[in-house]
Amino acid sequence: QVQLVESGGGLVQPGGSLRLSCAASGSIFSINTMGWYRQAPGKQRELVATVTSAGSTNYPDSVKGRFTISRDIALNTVYLQMNSLKPEDTAVYYCNAGVRVHGGYRYLEVWGQGTLVTVSS
Repeated sequence: QVQLVESGGGLVQPGGSLRLSCAASGSIFSINTMGWYRQAPGKQRELVATVTSAGSTNYPDSVKGRFTISRDIALNTVYLQMNSLKPEDTAVYYCNAGVRVHGGYRYLEVWGQGTLVTVSS
């Protein structure tokens, strides 16, 4: 059993910053890609950022230059630094990881429970 637990969400004013964290725990053999997705009310879940085990990152244009994803492989943790936040960044942010458990042979997709980020004055 593997769990992803997010933290760091909250209320922030436009132009402000927040840092999200997501820690994976359980019987983990290895993790390949980790990432963040978000879902705003009435909208589909969308990609925010991903980082591979080699450190390659990917961002959509909507957050490029404002958000930075990083990971600590030893701690099985991924972070999302969000700067210059806008009201349209308001959403529930979900952590995602491809996890291979001990005794397993495939990478399985695991999701966190989500953390709410609200950008409002």
